[in-house]
Amino acid sequence: MTPSDNQKRIIEAVDAGFDAQLATTRAFVAIPSTRGAEAPCQDMIGDLLHARGYEVDDWHIDIDDLKDLRGFGPITHDFSRARSVVGTYRPSRSAGRSLILQGHCDVVPAGPLELWDTPPFSPVVRDGRMYGRGALDMKSGTIGALYALEAIKAAGFMPTARIHFQSVIEEESTGVGALSTLQRGYRADACFIPEPTGGRMVRAQVGVIWFRLKVRGHPVHVAHATSGSNAIMAAYHLIEALQKLEAEWNARAASDHHFKTLVHPINFNPGIIKGGDWASSVPAWCDVDCRIAILPGWSVADCQKEILACVAHAARDHRFLSNNPPEVEWSGFLSEGYELANAADAEAAFGTAYSAVYGGAVQDLVFTALTDTRFYGLNYNIPSLCFGASGEALHGFNEYVDLASLRQATKATALFIAEWCGLEKA
Repeated sequence: MTPSDNQKRIIEAVDAGFDAQLATTRAFVAIPSTRGAEAPCQDMIGDLLHARGYEVDDWHIDIDDLKDLRGFGPITHDFSRARSVVGTYRPSRSAGRSLILQGHCDVVPAGPLELWDTPPFSPVVRDGRMYGRGALDMKSGTIGALYALEAIKAAGFMPTARIHFQSVIEEESTGVGALSTLQRGYRADACFIPEPTGGRMVRAQVGVIWFRLKVRGHPVHVAHATSGSNAIMAAYHLIEALQKLEAEWNARAASDHHFKTLVHPINFNPGIIKGGDWASSVPAWCDVDCRIAILPGWSVADCQKEILACVAHAARDHRFLSNNPPEVEWSGFLSEGYELANAADAEAAFGTAYSAVYGGAVQDLVFTALTDTRFYGLNYNIPSLCFGASGEALHGFNEYVDLASLRQATKATALFIAEWCGLEKA
């Protein structure tokens, strides 16, 4: 589709502002906003929104307000500095449809620094890419959405609908940041989250359950190891049992409407293991933090019961664990899967934007990770689109976002805002 004159003006404005967009993105990526340390990023977003004239709501999240809401995941870390930030644009004339634009500023740990080619929080632009922890997931998308709004203004237009620009935390571990904005009362006719999707639209995504296996053994000197009970080795027995549950769930997924196209959509991951106190003592304790996916329509509570049954059955077959049952502690995500539904109008509006930038029709993505879109779609039936740039190594070493794809995604975002919210001349 050939872009209209208005679309051309907005596209040209994105190009004109792209250097400034990259400078802001670099500053945002440079902040090491791992779990519990997101406050400086939220300060930066608040400042950017204030400078652009948005009404800014910046509040501390109270877990007691959220713990009974659908999709809440338990918090097991220091949450005393947790905040959400929302900037609201209100039109002079309401004629279009309202929109939530949301990004998360929390990032996963960088891991051993010596395994990065360049420091993870000193972003580098090289060969058309920006490297750094969070450059792809998803700080470039958040800043891209902000500059999409800037491009509309620079092109001489104003949206004719209310827009909430939301910066949240905890997307990587519980999702309570997004949940807090809903508890606060923020709603719109659609939600758009610019996660890195490789230029495809997320059609279906998994849910996720986090849990901790807690094994307690019997310590003795290693010279008498056979008389003790090694908690680390006992934990491996439970991991092997959970791998069998993973296989059972993948077999079940073979009949799912969306996920049957994937070979292995359900991934179980023992992600953190801690145990023992001394190399010459048989370890008396071991904790294993685990993640497993579930599909849309699967009950979180039922899947929790299956996990508990799997662990209990494995313990009964073990010499030590049969008399010393392990504990299972829910330690983060308790999230349902989500399928994009009841979104024909929003998808049509985005299709118009996509065609003007990329040509053709947007491709679907069946996503084996999760996004915050689930809260809006499942809790309030708000059509929730997820689309963004390309890159590699999110959650890995040398994470990067491809800048050409970021430029295109920003253009598509700006045109979607224009199509969905409507425009008037500034």
